[in-house]
Amino acid sequence: MAGKDNLEPGETLCISVAAAARMFGVSRNTGYEMVRLGQLPAIRCGRRRLVVPKAALLKMLEETKGKNSPQ
Repeated sequence: MAGKDNLEPGETLCISVAAAARMFGVSRNTGYEMVRLGQLPAIRCGRRRLVVPKAALLKMLEETKGKNSPQ
């Protein structure tokens, strides 16, 4: 992913909850449950659609990686 100030053509800032769930290897329903529990960062886009910001997802994964590293 390019820096936030210089996106590559066609690159999106957010992905669907279903796409994020696939990245984690869980079902779509589990992805929405993770959002509900605050385990997956998401923002509401419009009245009903939820999207997962790529930057927040990558940050969450980096933080998790640091916590799970062997000491």
